[in-house]
Amino acid sequence: MTWSLEYFEARIYNAEYVAVDPDYLDTRPRANANSLLATFGDRGKELRHLDYGGGRGLLSDLLREKGWRSESYDPFVDRSVSLQGLGPFDLVTAYEVFEHVPDVRRLVADLASLLNPDGVVLFSTLLSDGNLSPGRPLSWWYAAPRNGHISLFSARSLAALGAIEGFSVGSFSQDLHAFWRNIPPWAVHILRPA
Repeated sequence: MTWSLEYFEARIYNAEYVAVDPDYLDTRPRANANSLLATFGDRGKELRHLDYGGGRGLLSDLLREKGWRSESYDPFVDRSVSLQGLGPFDLVTAYEVFEHVPDVRRLVADLASLLNPDGVVLFSTLLSDGNLSPGRPLSWWYAAPRNGHISLFSARSLAALGAIEGFSVGSFSQDLHAFWRNIPPWAVHILRPA
């Protein structure tokens, strides 16, 4: 089955979506903006930032209010926008995006094409490590197609996916990760050489 934008809209991102993910409109973008501001401080004002999968753009709006050069792009909201005309960016965030994408290789290729050579992709997706095992029925709450979670990742699969584009990968927690090729000076406080 192909998960087209139209299929997602009809089956997943419809009027009932807020019932299964009530935080996506306001709470999550605000929390992520606050986290970025705390992590990068005034360094963020020097960066060109893209929030990929940013919905209606609240995260970028909040960062711009603090002096960041931030843009939002969402494949559902910005269908007429060409990715080729957007980049390059120093920092690309993709919060709660990877698990919603049927073609994750294409996603990572798109993210790579949007980055400066010393850029960083900061993204969230919950790792499946310890939650899935052969012969055991699927009962992990995160594996839930109704909320659009159709792709799941282990630490190993994220590393393999990033390697296709020459990325190193690092995880800050079970749900926050980064891809990079070269560690830029503005990110040395959070990234470690591989």
